[in-house]
Amino acid sequence: MTAPDRPDRAIPQRPLALIAGPTASGKSALALALATRLGGTIINADAMQCYAALRVLTARPSPEDESQAPHRLYGVRAITSPTSAAWWREAALSELNAAAFPIICGGTGLYFSALIHGLNDIPAPTEEARREARALLAALGPEALHAKLDPPTAARLKPQDSQRIARAYEVLRSTGQGLAHWQSRPTTGLQGFTPRLILLDPPREALKDAIAHRFDTMLALGALDEVRALLAHSPDPSLPLMRAHGVPELAAHLQGEITLPEARARAIAATSRYTKRQATWFRHQKLVSSADMQIIHSRITSTEQLSESFIANLTNFINQAG
Repeated sequence: MTAPDRPDRAIPQRPLALIAGPTASGKSALALALATRLGGTIINADAMQCYAALRVLTARPSPEDESQAPHRLYGVRAITSPTSAAWWREAALSELNAAAFPIICGGTGLYFSALIHGLNDIPAPTEEARREARALLAALGPEALHAKLDPPTAARLKPQDSQRIARAYEVLRSTGQGLAHWQSRPTTGLQGFTPRLILLDPPREALKDAIAHRFDTMLALGALDEVRALLAHSPDPSLPLMRAHGVPELAAHLQGEITLPEARARAIAATSRYTKRQATWFRHQKLVSSADMQIIHSRITSTEQLSESFIANLTNFINQAG
């Protein structure tokens, strides 16, 4: 007599490397070093690097880097096709299952959280609700639209956070329930993988210097021309890519509002503020247990900086039994 299948049978676990941290901390160099050693596939977890436009300004891996290891979910979205955590999670899970050794790399914390902890099943807003939210946001501003949200959702959002406020209003208008209601429902987390988090958390001053150097390199490689080409298509200012670091500042320069040195200074300052928020988020979010996380308190400047012993130690950490 054949024994019935046990419903609680353990799901086989595969190792999964997560490389996270603030902008300019060296995530891509570390991911490439691990991928070339392990035969890995690098899967993008940076919202802006999902777009095909602005390769230089969003610091996507170079064609030379991409030739050394498979890279997935880089440059796959048109500017008019905004990304979301739900879209990214579905795409990332597909890539995870196809990869021999997956390496998630990026700085969009919400993507990491969505992948590991899952997402609430929030109904898609109607097109009518989307139009209404955009119209009200333009006519009233974010604070007035914030006042129209249900109290539990409004309490979770800053009155100036226009993008999230509009999204919350779309959900409320479409479903009759606030976003907080949908977010309180249980979720299904990542299954079949043992995630090992490598968190880059370099000193603030080192990161500030790296941001300035990187922006100057971007300018030398044609970032201004990228923004000029983008503006030539008269894109909707509310599109997410129009808020990518450097775009508002360089656009203001191209439109004659500020000088290039002013644009440079503003872009570097804005990026520095963002990296501070990123670092704080990753420090305080419990993505994995402390035993499944390593923190590196230095900036990775290039693959040449990474010694064989350093990569070997990380490899052992990623592959250790759960």
